[in-house]
Amino acid sequence: MFDLNGKVALVTGSSAGLGAAIARCMADAGADVAVNYVSPSSAEKAERQAEYIRSKGRRAAVIQADVASEADVRRMIDTVRREFGRLDILVNNAGINSNFNIDNMTLEAWQKIQDVNITGGFLCSKYALPVMREHAFGRIIMISSMVGEQGALFGQVHYAATKGAQMSFAKTLARTVAKENITVNSIAPGVHMTETLHEILVESDPHRMDKTIPMIPMGRLGTCEEVGYAAVFLASEEASYITGLTVDVNGGMYMR
Repeated sequence: MFDLNGKVALVTGSSAGLGAAIARCMADAGADVAVNYVSPSSAEKAERQAEYIRSKGRRAAVIQADVASEADVRRMIDTVRREFGRLDILVNNAGINSNFNIDNMTLEAWQKIQDVNITGGFLCSKYALPVMREHAFGRIIMISSMVGEQGALFGQVHYAATKGAQMSFAKTLARTVAKENITVNSIAPGVHMTETLHEILVESDPHRMDKTIPMIPMGRLGTCEEVGYAAVFLASEEASYITGLTVDVNGGMYMR
């Protein structure tokens, strides 16, 4: 079940947090994995993820690229194709957030979030699709967020807007490529203790965590691996008839 042997995955923004866990889970399931990072300060973390992937007997590549840059994305996809010979799974995980309310948010802060979170997913998908078509197989997974469905908890309208856009992007692209054996789905995590959420929920205001836990029916934060397991399922043959779906991984915090 959920065997990814012979598949090649690219997980953007996978040096830490959700992306790192997704990359590790892909390797655990048998995939070769390209680890992407953007900042030179993240290079060592990205190499550690690659070491884990290789320890599982899988091939790994570490690629620096800014997903908001078309030139970087083209180079990254070309590198994956050259290193692995194919690309089967694209996880558009790279994303950023910042702790602004609309009253103190600048246009620059708004645009930066759009460029990475939604334009990055567009660029990576656009340039990944021709490579996927070469082998008549593809899985594109958008790592969105619960806030794209219910709104952000603490006022980050720029972030929530991109997360809703990711879901709409996935649904439309799913229809576009449905007859090509390429599926496009989203995962909407809830509150998982990543580095970014630690900054927002703990460092900026210690009382936010106390307010958040009671809002989760399961009474705990999610692990990053729980998002990774959902990504592995959507990448698998068992999910071949699922497209345009958003999978909620949130402990019951948001229910449709």
